[in-house]
Amino acid sequence: MTTTTTTTTESTTGTQTAPRHQAVKAFYFNTSAHLLRITTLKANTLAELLDCLRACPEDSIFQHTFRTLQEHHFIREGFSNDFAHWALAACNQPGLAEQLASVDVREFTSLSDLRERFIEILANHLKRHHADASKIAEETFYFCAADIVVLPTDTVAGSMQEFVKGLREASVHSIHHHFIEARLRIKLMSNDFSQWLHEDVGLTDTARALNRIDIYTATLEDVRRQIVRVVERSLT
Repeated sequence: MTTTTTTTTESTTGTQTAPRHQAVKAFYFNTSAHLLRITTLKANTLAELLDCLRACPEDSIFQHTFRTLQEHHFIREGFSNDFAHWALAACNQPGLAEQLASVDVREFTSLSDLRERFIEILANHLKRHHADASKIAEETFYFCAADIVVLPTDTVAGSMQEFVKGLREASVHSIHHHFIEARLRIKLMSNDFSQWLHEDVGLTDTARALNRIDIYTATLEDVRRQIVRVVERSLT
C-alpha cells in the first residue's frame, strides 16, 4: 500500500513538533498462533530446575515467560512467569518466587540473556540455601515449548486515523504479538507499534510514550486502551 507522505519538522533535540499523519509505509496488523508441545525435560527439585534451565531450548524460556505473561493478562492471578509460580506453589519458596517474578521481560531482547538471568537468581539462592536444592516439590515442573505461526489479518493502516481504528479492532492476540513479543523479533527494547510510529510516521515522542506503558499491572484490554489514548493524543 503506497501512501502520500507529508513532512514533519523536528527540533534540534530530535522530538516531534509538527507530526505527519500519513505514513512512509503502511502498518500491517498480524497475529500469531502457538502450537504447544511438552519437552523431555522436567524438574522435581530446585536443583533439577536449574539443570533444566541450562539445557532447555530457548522456545521453553519464551513459553514460560512471554506466553505466561499473555495468560496472566487474562487470569490476573499468580505470577507472570511459570518459574516464579512453581517456586511458590510447588516448592513453598516465597522469597525465591518473588525474585523470579521480579524479572522484567521488557529489559531483554535476547532469550539467552533472559535465561541467564533466571539461572543467576536460582543459582544464587541455592548457594545460600543448600538444603533447598534437593527438596522434592509437590508438583513436577514440565518444560514446554511452542511453535509460533505468524498469521496476517485484513487490517492495514496507511494513516494515523487508520492506525487508531486498527488498534481498536485488532484482537488482543494481535496486540500481544506486536506490543510484547515483538521485542524479541526486532531485538530492541521497543515494539512494532513504536518502531512504526518512529521510523515511518515521525512521531518519536509518541513511540517513546508507548514504550513506557506498564504491561504487568493491566489486562491486555487495558494495555490496548492506553495505547489508543497515547496515539490519539498525537492527532490533536
